Amino acid sequence: MIQAEFLMAEGGAAAGFHITGHAGGEAGTDIVCAAVSSAAYLVANTVTEVMGVKPRELRAEDGDMLLELASGDRQKCRELLLGLRLHLEGLMQQYPDSVRVTGTDI
Repeated sequence: MIQAEFLMAEGGAAAGFHITGHAGGEAGTDIVCAAVSSAAYLVANTVTEVMGVKPRELRAEDGDMLLELASGDRQKCRELLLGLRLHLEGLMQQYPDSVRVTGTDI
């Protein structure tokens, strides 16, 4: 199962996300895993390459992606994180056995 946790800082500011696991399908052909990965990379690349934000921590390994924002960048990245959360929640509704989204509302 893919687990997407949205990280929250004190005061309720969106601080990033941590996505782990696999959907359980065959590697390279699993559409759920591809949808989650693509959305997560889109957000991470937009934050770092388009917006020029240097995250506190960024890691992307097999089955594990973490993007944690520094306190000064959280508000300007909020809408991107909200969009990712909405996308992943939609996938969770379609594929409840493959995706779980946790974390406080953004």
